[in-house]
Formats: sequence, C-alpha cells, structure tokens
Amino acid sequence: MSTLAGKLLIAMPDMQDPRFAGSVIYICDHSPEGTMGLIINRPLPDIAFRKLLAQMNISCGDACPDVDVHFGGPVEKVRGFVLHSSDYAADKGTLLVDDDIGMTATQDVLQALADGAGPATALLALGYTGWGPGQLEEELAENGWLTGPANRDIVFGSDHAGKWSAALALLGVSPVALSQTGGRA
Repeated sequence: MSTLAGKLLIAMPDMQDPRFAGSVIYICDHSPEGTMGLIINRPLPDIAFRKLLAQMNISCGDACPDVDVHFGGPVEKVRGFVLHSSDYAADKGTLLVDDDIGMTATQDVLQALADGAGPATALLALGYTGWGPGQLEEELAENGWLTGPANRDIVFGSDHAGKWSAALALLGVSPVALSQTGGRA
C-alpha cells in the first residue's frame, strides 16, 4: 500500500456529509491501521489564536504570530493539532509528515509560537479527521474523494475559500469539469 501521508484529500462536489462538503484535508498519517488528517480550509472565525492561548494560561508577547484556527475535523473537536513548517520539532510529539510539513499535538508548540520561537508557518486545527483500517480506501473507490499533491501555499495560504479550487488545479482539474455525481467507467 502506498501512503497518502503528505497528500491532499479533496472532497468531490457531491459529498453528502456536510462536515466534509467542499473540504480539503491534509493527510498527516496513513497506514494499515488507519488514516488521520486535518481540514485546512475551514477557519473558525470566532476563535482567535491569542484568546485561545490566554484560556490555556499561555502568555502571548509581541513576537506571537497570528495563527489561523481551523475546524480540523469531527474527531476530538477540543484537541489541538498544529500543522507547521518543518523548521520546528518538539522534543516529543512532532510527526514529520514530509520534508516540508510537520504536525505537533503537544502544548510545546503553542508555547514556542507564543514566545516567537515556533515554526515560521503554522495552522492550528481543533479536532481531526480519522478513518479506520481500509475505510478511506473504500471512500476513494466510491469516488468520494480525489487525492493530489500538497504544497505549502495551499496548506498554509490565507485564501481558505479558494483552497478547494487550488487543490484541484494542482491536479490539472477545473471545478466546472467535475461531475456532481460520481461513477465508474
């Protein structure tokens, strides 16, 4: 089985589940045990990074960046995951997904960001997407998703509404060319 880690999962136009309709998911881990990813195009406009840090008793100084907070998925919605550039790695808890992007799920990365010593680029996701063994492969076979390459501009970009089209463009696919219903040839 080839891994999908480091790839984008792009919802097909007829995705019926409203939690995933129009979503772009960065796959952090994919193995025979299952798949874990973070939705990268669903910012949570009512949650400010600095206020979230304050609730966690982490002081945020002048060097603290403005990090986007996203709905990462429906699993463990109160747990935070920081998707970040590979220039940062915590002593424990950092998964280097590929050469450019890592994911850390410990408070260390939040403290480092607050101190201005964290990764150059980051996105905080509350919750994650998860599939059991073989589940994502079944959904792919049923034409629920497209998979494609990821790049930092899409993953960390600020045009959240345009990420779905941009992810399709990396595949050379125009959104208007996609059928609203999947099928098999």
